[in-house]
Amino acid sequence: MSETIADHGGYAWVSSVDGKLSHGEGACDDDRVWVQPPGTPAVGEAYLRAFKATGDAAHMRAAINVAKCLFEGQLASGGWGYSIDFAPEVRANIPYLEGVAASSEGMFRTPEPGGWEIWRQRKFKHNKTVIDDDTTSAALSFSLDLLETMSRSNMLASPELIRSVSLALQSTRLAQYPIGAWSHHYDRMPTSTPSVEFYPIVDASYPDDWSRTWTKDYNGCYMLNDNITQNMIRTMLLAWRITKDERYRDTAIRGGEFLLRAQMPEPQPAWAQQYDRHMHPVWDRKFEPPAIAGYESQTVLETLLDLYDATQDERFLEPIQPAIAYLRTCLRPDGRLPRYSELKTNQPLYFNLKYELTSDDSEMPDHYGFVGDSRLDKIERRYRSTVEGTEKKATTVSADQVAEILAAQHEDGGWREPGFVRDPKGRKVVPDEGVIHSATFIKNVGLLCDHLMSIADSR
Repeated sequence: MSETIADHGGYAWVSSVDGKLSHGEGACDDDRVWVQPPGTPAVGEAYLRAFKATGDAAHMRAAINVAKCLFEGQLASGGWGYSIDFAPEVRANIPYLEGVAASSEGMFRTPEPGGWEIWRQRKFKHNKTVIDDDTTSAALSFSLDLLETMSRSNMLASPELIRSVSLALQSTRLAQYPIGAWSHHYDRMPTSTPSVEFYPIVDASYPDDWSRTWTKDYNGCYMLNDNITQNMIRTMLLAWRITKDERYRDTAIRGGEFLLRAQMPEPQPAWAQQYDRHMHPVWDRKFEPPAIAGYESQTVLETLLDLYDATQDERFLEPIQPAIAYLRTCLRPDGRLPRYSELKTNQPLYFNLKYELTSDDSEMPDHYGFVGDSRLDKIERRYRSTVEGTEKKATTVSADQVAEILAAQHEDGGWREPGFVRDPKGRKVVPDEGVIHSATFIKNVGLLCDHLMSIADSR
């Protein structure tokens, strides 16, 4: 991975075996890598786990190369976009932090009232810090983890890494709304939090009415969709644990207080994907309606448990039982959860191939998870264990799992799988020798590290 697949220390989602072709959600080449997991920071985390499990300096060198790549791709807005470009002619049009003069920072200031009202105009579209899809939160979490690991190993972190983490923390902390949520993205370095007068702190409520067709207005400034706010809460908890700086604890708690406010009233005490500044569920994309969201509601419950574990604040346990009981009423006959349940009526909502809302699931587009697995039993077991104070069972990796991973590993060290990789023009290429999936590398390295650590713990 580090010698053949990496480009500029970074990674894509899928690569050819020789590393010459790669793609993430979009096409890449030798001069573009992907940040959005399972891209660059997620691979970096795998290297850190390998270093912690083995002490092999080669893994730390690979992780440091990832950090260097991320630093070179950090934007003047303080975070990261979906991808990083290294071709000089492309970089010239992107305000990467290392190339922006201090005298130019004023042009990126956010005017009043701040927040989504300004950011959704995308005035500086190449300067867009993306919170969506765990992009900036993954890059920041990896960088924090690297700092801590180097400190524990008596290694000196570079000034660039320290500066990168500091600016990313400042940026994401100030991008948080007074109510505690985050938006999908922002296109300039925040100098203050958005205005509380324009974004008041109120509880979620049902709109008087809502359109059954896509409104195209993108008024959803408070986002749970794709775990945007949930991931930022976890990142701030990590920052607090590592730095001991109470500002990040306070930021995480405000995020948790948003989750409490965002829980819809009876008869549906769960969560929507996105809310407007009045805390009403609203449309986002043409397949994301105002509705109770089964997937996001489950990740909210898991985040509330994370917050309780970190803070012992019992407020974060109070919404859990009513939400689980309600979400069980949404389960389909096959035991799975619809992504959407209609506000107030609780009718399951799907889309047909024309993107019309319907209760019929027979013609759903296949690009989106309109139906998902239920994790309610697992969440409830964790809740019970938390309340009762019982010890959580440690996950173990069996000898059969380890043998299977080792047997599948190619002699060059990678795990080759059937599939396609895109060329720089986006065309599919299907190599006879297979392709390298970063997600498979991350999973297999993680399981091998868990196995090694369990052996060490048993000695």
